[in-house]
Amino acid sequence: MTGLVVKWLIGASSLVAAAATPLPTEAYEASAVTGGGSITGKVVFNGTPGTRKVIPTKDIEVCGAPFEETLIQVGPDKSVQNAVVYLADITKGKAWPAEAKKPEIDNKKCKFEPSIQVIRVGGLDVVNSDPMLHNTHGYYGKRTVFNLALPNQGQRIPVELPRPGEVRIDCDAHGWMEAFIYVADNPYYAVTGADGKFTISDIPAGNYKLLVYHPFTGPNEQAVTVAAGKPSDLNIELRKGASSIQGGSGK
Repeated sequence: MTGLVVKWLIGASSLVAAAATPLPTEAYEASAVTGGGSITGKVVFNGTPGTRKVIPTKDIEVCGAPFEETLIQVGPDKSVQNAVVYLADITKGKAWPAEAKKPEIDNKKCKFEPSIQVIRVGGLDVVNSDPMLHNTHGYYGKRTVFNLALPNQGQRIPVELPRPGEVRIDCDAHGWMEAFIYVADNPYYAVTGADGKFTISDIPAGNYKLLVYHPFTGPNEQAVTVAAGKPSDLNIELRKGASSIQGGSGK
């Protein structure tokens, strides 16, 4: 596959909690897909996985002892877990899958669960499962999208994430807590498993921009062609700080 270098557009406008108006985006149109193709593949990282030492400084009875955290989960074969793979420029195709429940992010034992997830543009519940104050702060780029004090165990506050892109989540009360949400405006996405593999199916034939994202490396992008009724098999190497993907077609 031929790589594309495309400017990453997170943080392009200010969005503040319940008051801001999102940037207009072309609405995704769900329709029947006949003879759709698919993209399958594996995401790898050949660099050195980053780590950080986490030393809880308050609420030790819940937050626990110091620990070392790996910033990207890489298997023995260099496979990357929890990489987001997303067709960034498709505006018409298969319907959104039914959600079993509303997406949420939980403050639990002084960590965010899940630490990486993909959700549809729209609603998210912010939850506190701990018996003390968390202050959950969400950002599009450097711009605040919500900033919530959750002093009570079991507290749940709904928020809106109105436009696609990366949202970083911090806790202002516990500075080591961090999570990432990728907000999607179409259903053509996948999150890699422990084996680094992914599948995106029922794609209308055409040329697309494929985004592969992990918070440790940042976004990588590549042009991909989907043929009617056929799979496109990709071997994708993430590079830290790169815009274009290394690797390409596996078949």
